[in-house]
Amino acid sequence: MNRRSFLLSLGGLTLSQTIVGCAGNNQTKLNIQLLKGSIPSQVVNQFRQSLQEKVELKFAPVEQIQDLYQRLLSWQQNPKATDEPEWTRFIPFRNSQTFAVADLVTLGDYWLTTAIEKKLIQPLEAAQLKQWSGLDLRWRDLVTRNDQGILDPQGKVWAAPYRWGSTVIVYNRDKFKQLGWKPQDWSDLWRDELRSRISLLDQPREVIGLVLKKLGKSYNTENLETVPDLEKELQTLNQQVKFYSSNTCLEPLIMGATWLAVGWSSDVVSILARYPQLSVVIPRSGTAIWADLWVSPKANAQDALSSQWIDFCLQPNIARQISLVTRTNSPIPTNIAASDIQESFSSLLLNSQEVFAKGEFLLPLPPESTKQYESLFAKMKA
Repeated sequence: MNRRSFLLSLGGLTLSQTIVGCAGNNQTKLNIQLLKGSIPSQVVNQFRQSLQEKVELKFAPVEQIQDLYQRLLSWQQNPKATDEPEWTRFIPFRNSQTFAVADLVTLGDYWLTTAIEKKLIQPLEAAQLKQWSGLDLRWRDLVTRNDQGILDPQGKVWAAPYRWGSTVIVYNRDKFKQLGWKPQDWSDLWRDELRSRISLLDQPREVIGLVLKKLGKSYNTENLETVPDLEKELQTLNQQVKFYSSNTCLEPLIMGATWLAVGWSSDVVSILARYPQLSVVIPRSGTAIWADLWVSPKANAQDALSSQWIDFCLQPNIARQISLVTRTNSPIPTNIAASDIQESFSSLLLNSQEVFAKGEFLLPLPPESTKQYESLFAKMKA
């Protein structure tokens, strides 16, 4: 799932801020490759200041989760990869670039099963994580899996969350003012006034999932044939949709071609400040939740410094900074008040515990269930 194509940096690390600190050859090093904009630069500076010894810190922001996943794949093929010298960028007809194997990498929860199954990452040492026991049980369950990437309470801890968001409804306030109502839940997408006025994500799990939620079912329903009227509901919803896109579902809304869009909160935050006519709402009945996680590449040895960084991100004051600057939610309570944030972002950051309680992770499904979702989604759009 590619849920990052519309994301802009929100005061986080930029590509020009790759190296923090300096060190000699014998000093301890920490190399982290992270999603651009997902960690504020001041948090990295505070981490450096908190260390007892001098450490060479390298934080390299990367544009999309998919690119980070591709690096995990490349390190599996070349576990001794190192950064190429700067001058090699100017060699004509050069097609590839190598990157030194990182100690930690950002990965989305949706990619976790595949990364484990393909042996791209290794388990974390949960015993070294001081903040681990303070995480909600749902977070610990999410990343505790067997060697096939399936949730297993007896499995190993494969990742640690540091921020999360959800699938949301974004709408044009001016258009809805004419209608005399505001969208509040998934059921509003079926209202007659919105025929051919909606843009949806081009994702079977997301679209069929929101219909399941409307019908009082789970996003993770395994056998869709057991859900009465599901196909009928999907066909009716399809009549409301003008565009399907996972990369550009918000663009038709911005241009006025649609009045409402369903998108990921990480994409939405980058446009709210620039387009004041847009508002966002988290459906009352519950929605899908995504998470950004720290994972350890298989090709690298783990050290205590990696655990220190993960723990640092889960400290209440640091987690609060990450939430406020990147406008996402934290896996631990942060006590953000309405006065701390712009009003346009209040629905995303306030009441996060209630949203989390009603929300669902998109958990791995059996292959036969995945085929059901894909087949039904294709039939819906035909």
